Amino acid sequence: MLFNSYEFLFIFLPFTLILYFYFNSKKWIIFSKIFLVSASLFFYSWWNPIYLPLILGSMIFNFYIGKSLGKSSSKKMLTFGIVTNVALLGYFKYTDFFIENFNWVLNKDVPLLHLALPLAISYFTFQQIAFLVDNYRGEVKEFSFLNYSLFITFFPQLLMGPIVHHKEMMPQFALKWRNFLRWENISLGLFIFAIGLAKKTLIGDPLTDYAQYAFDNAQMLTTIEAWYASISYVLSYYFDLSGYADMALGIAKMFNIDIPKNFNSPYKARNFADYWRRWHITLSRFLGDYIYKSLGGNKNIIWIVYLNIMITFFVSGFWHGAGWNFVVWGLLNGIFVVMAHMMKKANL
Repeated sequence: MLFNSYEFLFIFLPFTLILYFYFNSKKWIIFSKIFLVSASLFFYSWWNPIYLPLILGSMIFNFYIGKSLGKSSSKKMLTFGIVTNVALLGYFKYTDFFIENFNWVLNKDVPLLHLALPLAISYFTFQQIAFLVDNYRGEVKEFSFLNYSLFITFFPQLLMGPIVHHKEMMPQFALKWRNFLRWENISLGLFIFAIGLAKKTLIGDPLTDYAQYAFDNAQMLTTIEAWYASISYVLSYYFDLSGYADMALGIAKMFNIDIPKNFNSPYKARNFADYWRRWHITLSRFLGDYIYKSLGGNKNIIWIVYLNIMITFFVSGFWHGAGWNFVVWGLLNGIFVVMAHMMKKANL
């Protein structure tokens, strides 16, 4: 179910809002949370309910691993949890990629599995890995499976982010005033949602259609048309993602919940380091906190710092898609970010 679909705009969203705040007005707080989790799971399974058991199983597994980590801070348990999550993501997202390369290198003919990628698995996997690490660090203070389920499934951020932390989202649901309808937040949320909807449907979608048509007929394009198609694709990608992010912000605001901003005018950036502080902000935050800093961050000699940046961008590229083009894209961005740091160090 897309945010700009009629089913979402005229049925799912108003129905969910009305019932959620109605239950809260009756002080049925637990029931309202159960309803919101159920509605979010319905939203998730709208396209294909076959993967509903996958997200439910993943949530149960990570909740109990996280609960165990909250008591013992076992590094082995943390490693087990992270490896299991990465293996699940890898199985669905990268199995065919590895089989293709295995066949190419060894001249074999192992058949591909053609696995369909479950919706949002890249997002809820990273979100749950962050939850496990935060538990290991002692940053998670409460353990309720209902609250955890709401944290993972809250539908505005479920399919395409932002990637949120348990500690920045769940305390909001615990505040009593957030349980009741606030018209100023409904108004502000609708305003932000409308901006995102316009960015996606009035700018992003037409640019996508033109770029796709141009790429399908590339041999017929003039030089100017080719440049226009390339720029159209770049802008369509931005307006589609940032429009969705704005819609998610707006919807969450209607529920009195503030989720992190995910885009901040990235094409106004002065260099690639600044660009990645503005583009997909929560993904950059996740990679910085859990990959880059785990490797030592900037607390090493300079060439190791640059190596850490390259490793982080390699992970970022591979996360975006199962293909060598994504790996190359990640490494190129890593090189550009390293160059930005070099220029800053040289006062250029």
